[in-house]
Amino acid sequence: MLRNGWSPHPFRQFLLKVHSRCNLACDYCYVYTLADQSWRSRPMIMAPELVDTVAQRIAEHARDHALDSVRLILHGGEPLLAGADYLRQAVRLVRENAGLEVRVDAVVQTNGVLLDKDVLRAFAEEGIQVGVSLDGTSDGNDRNRRYADGRSSYPAVAEALTLLVEPEFRHLYNGLLCTVDLANDPVATYEALLHFQPPVIDFLLPHGTWDVPPPGRVPDPGATPYGDWLVAAFDRWYGASGETVVRLFQEIIHLLLGRASASESVGLTPSTLVVIETDGTMEQTDSLKAVGHGAPATGLNIVDHSFDRALQHPGVVARQLAFEGLSDTCKECVYSRVCGAGLYTHRYRRGTGFLNPSVYCPDLYQLIGHIRQRLVADLRRARLPKGPP
Repeated sequence: MLRNGWSPHPFRQFLLKVHSRCNLACDYCYVYTLADQSWRSRPMIMAPELVDTVAQRIAEHARDHALDSVRLILHGGEPLLAGADYLRQAVRLVRENAGLEVRVDAVVQTNGVLLDKDVLRAFAEEGIQVGVSLDGTSDGNDRNRRYADGRSSYPAVAEALTLLVEPEFRHLYNGLLCTVDLANDPVATYEALLHFQPPVIDFLLPHGTWDVPPPGRVPDPGATPYGDWLVAAFDRWYGASGETVVRLFQEIIHLLLGRASASESVGLTPSTLVVIETDGTMEQTDSLKAVGHGAPATGLNIVDHSFDRALQHPGVVARQLAFEGLSDTCKECVYSRVCGAGLYTHRYRRGTGFLNPSVYCPDLYQLIGHIRQRLVADLRRARLPKGPP
């Protein structure tokens, strides 16, 4: 425990980079196209004996902190390149080591192009959920998410999602992840995703910093291109929200109503995620690859160090400080406890590090303000006395 009374929050989400290569060439990918290029020197696949060590370390961490559940995220690159049997065995190892006292929720985050019935049946045997990345319509998706030779990835992903919504596999469907592209119409994007009946949609803002801003995020604080996009998507979703959950919008509503956030994108809930690369190195959230080469590094590896050592890393501590970790500008903002300065990566600026508002500050302010306005109006209407029958 630190002098101000803060003590570390144990890791509850363990993201395994089981395969470090990908079969798509998405032009916004933070692993391959941004500042950190450490994937080039790492093994293609996490060795089975290393997976076993990871499983032992997760069990040790859960036991030492009396955790009754953890989340295992199988990631890449493209995790399905490791094969369904490999992934199933990885989950089995973690569960066997954790024992009956700890529930291990497992999910594979995939681009979907290798997802077929055999893979889904293998996942069903082990209770592994599946999240798929898709950026909306066929044209919208293929604007950024193509094979290296330029071919469209959309038909293969659409076919996989058609399988995933079948009754046999529906219980495995974890949701869709969509990166916002300002060139894509927000309502058309939302409705294209809705076509595949996702239980959850995650809209992600493209990774960028104050030094290397995301596409279309100009220095003018009066410009809100991403806020405009998200407001349009919100207005389409709100009022018909029984269609699906849009996590970003739902979390902002929860926060405005005084509840905690379950997302790192908004709010002040301490981060409890740790990344394990294919060579066993432990890293902070991998979106930090957008900041600079080696930015996510902790200098620790899973063979020689426990997860408790990673909890002591300054970067991990900073992401758990909540309100105390915000810049003075953010602390003074009316939406400070709702926005939480956005995703940690997006705060970075040379000279001041992460002690800044989000590079998306104007957009987040606009979106939160709009959602608050809609919410307040509805709550006021709900309080009005009903007229005579």
